[in-house]
Amino acid sequence: MNASFVQVIICLVTGIAAIILLTARFRVHAFFALFIACFIVGLGVQMPVAEIITTAKQGFGNIMQSLGLIIVLGTTLGVILEHTGATHVMAEYILRKTGQRNAPAAMSITGFITGLPIFCDSGYIVLSGLNQSLAKRTGIPVAIMSVSLATGLYAVHCLIPPHPGASAAAANIGVDFGKLIVTGIIVAIPAAVAGYYWAKYAGKKIDSSNQQVEAEAKPVTTKMPVFFAFLPVIIPILLIAVKSFLSIETKQASAIVNIFSSAGDPVIALSAGVVSALLVSRAWKKEVVGKLLQEAAEKSGSILVIIGAGGAFGAILAATHIGEHFSNALPLQQMGILFPFLLTFILKTAQGSSTVAIITASSIVAPLLPALGLTTEHSKLLCVLSMGAGSMMISHANDAYFWVIAKFSGLEMKTMLKTYSIATLVMGLVSLGMLYIVSLFM
Repeated sequence: MNASFVQVIICLVTGIAAIILLTARFRVHAFFALFIACFIVGLGVQMPVAEIITTAKQGFGNIMQSLGLIIVLGTTLGVILEHTGATHVMAEYILRKTGQRNAPAAMSITGFITGLPIFCDSGYIVLSGLNQSLAKRTGIPVAIMSVSLATGLYAVHCLIPPHPGASAAAANIGVDFGKLIVTGIIVAIPAAVAGYYWAKYAGKKIDSSNQQVEAEAKPVTTKMPVFFAFLPVIIPILLIAVKSFLSIETKQASAIVNIFSSAGDPVIALSAGVVSALLVSRAWKKEVVGKLLQEAAEKSGSILVIIGAGGAFGAILAATHIGEHFSNALPLQQMGILFPFLLTFILKTAQGSSTVAIITASSIVAPLLPALGLTTEHSKLLCVLSMGAGSMMISHANDAYFWVIAKFSGLEMKTMLKTYSIATLVMGLVSLGMLYIVSLFM
């Protein structure tokens, strides 16, 4: 195989176009779209079929080895928190602290915190009943309340593990999970704040009083103490963060340092979160626990096959020596983190899924890191976060989360585009700007 630069580019563009067309137009599952793209690119550069299959299997297996358990455990934690009503306890507590006048801020903070372990669409559905109730009680327009909640959830979903996009990008690029979580939170906070203020600004201009809620989730009633509600979220984050900043070598470290180093492994930390989520709720029935664990396994399975296919696609791209071609033909080093940001932004806007966009982009960017000048630990971290920022922009009618918000808030398409879609654009740009600020201190 000795493909030219033009040939590789044509095959790459064709493969990406196939992913976008299959997922956005024909609603083909992302796994099959990415799998087909492997053959489009591989055959296009004259790779033998046997080599395509072998390379794809290696890429699939490598990404599963890195992320399989993390995705399953993260999904399990989210499912349990939904079932126990811990998210509602956290929301009610934050609302009491902020006051009803600041209900949109309360929902944004709630979305940010509960969104750490829970996927944004699930989190929005779970909290939509409380959101609608507060909108009626306070008289604040539904558009402001809904977009405040939605953007709080969305900020962490795009930037922070164990969410699948950020997790896959970290595995592909080679970034420490703990440092990604800590730095991701630093970047996600301004993004969520920007989304909240845009919601307040744009929502005031829209009369949503006559809009009906099509579906409203029934509020969950629970007597769970506030500390216990927050505990399963706090434990994994603290353990992973502490481990990432332990610079002492394990062989020379004390017993306490060794314990924290082991406990800070993402698999152990998330397991601790799952166990604590189970323990804080009383009177579990084995039938309920079994049903929840089955639901978690099924949900994570759908995510894992997409991530695995993304790893396979990345392995095929690496086999084409795309990094060498780009470094010889384009001045990529001048672009730095702007290139992964723009690439992910284009993919997200075109096909709708933030997860698919960042997985695809990280597969393309990984072999380009030397050409982009992103070879240090810090620069790789910024690269992953820049893709996360790009995956925020722009959520519109081809994004499933867009329709979850519209359905559970009763907002019309025009209102959604003016409030939520533009909010995602603002959030992505603010995140990118924040990354350049963070880079000054690294």
